[in-house]
Amino acid sequence: MHILVTGGAGFIGSHTVDLLINGGYKVTVLDNLVKGYREAVHKDANFIQGDSGDQKLLDQLFTSEKIDGVFHFAALIEAGESMVNPGRFFVNNTSKALALLDKMAAHSVKYFIFSSTAATYGDPEYTPIDENHPQKPTNAYGYSKLLVEGALKWMCQLRGMSCISLRYFNAAGSSAHLGECHNPESHLIPIALDVALGKLPHIKIYGTDYPTFDGTCIRDYIHVEDLAYAHLLAYKKLITEKPSQLLAYNLGNGLGYSVRQVIDEARRITGHTIPVEEEARRPGDPAVLVASSEKVKADLGWFPIYPGLEEIINSAWIWRKNHPNGYS
Repeated sequence: MHILVTGGAGFIGSHTVDLLINGGYKVTVLDNLVKGYREAVHKDANFIQGDSGDQKLLDQLFTSEKIDGVFHFAALIEAGESMVNPGRFFVNNTSKALALLDKMAAHSVKYFIFSSTAATYGDPEYTPIDENHPQKPTNAYGYSKLLVEGALKWMCQLRGMSCISLRYFNAAGSSAHLGECHNPESHLIPIALDVALGKLPHIKIYGTDYPTFDGTCIRDYIHVEDLAYAHLLAYKKLITEKPSQLLAYNLGNGLGYSVRQVIDEARRITGHTIPVEEEARRPGDPAVLVASSEKVKADLGWFPIYPGLEEIINSAWIWRKNHPNGYS
């Protein structure tokens, strides 16, 4: 079975490519390398450097290869940036995804796994957040993903596609040879580890007056290898059951940790003081995002293998120490 993975040179995509190839799947990776790294792509994957919105390239690819399904990771992910330059996010995350779906339908490629986000929910009306929670994004990033989910519902209904949307909470951690490396880095754990490595003088906390127990945002952290495994289970559900409507699942641990708690755990693991500088809130940051993963556990039999914050940060620290400058 042949899977096209867009954004397969990125953090979550590269881990999923590894899992697919180790599971016996044929994989083609399509990545423009604007955010991804060629070195992160499994040596046995067919790599194409190109854009997931390039319709001519997609036509050539779907004509020359028998693609059975698509895992779509390619996207911009910085929520803060999306509030400064929203148009860029709607073009990259929404328009290009729609172009990809259109070409899939034209070439009768039926199975689609969408890399979505908990940011589609916005400020939670209750926690933990389940899949029935209203979707009211508070930033353009979340809305750019929500628009794709809306389109997927119609592609299932009108074009006979089978699609699953996986709404991530905070992906973190590393495998033995793949890690988190964004440029610029915007995620809490790798920034804290870069401070411990002496690459940064301090870490910034954006907002200390949230209605939480210590005033900082609370997030649900999930190990990237657990995320990758969920994609494999989701694909198996698609090809066996061929659902005629969009299915959506939250992926998180169901445990929330504050920004201060994460920094404290990073201090303990690294043995570094990790100095902090407090800043004002960033626009569009909800106070609490914690998942209910009961649906994915019941439907897919998925359970996180690495649920603890210590396991997640420690795995990231091991990779970061061995790759202090990220990928070459």
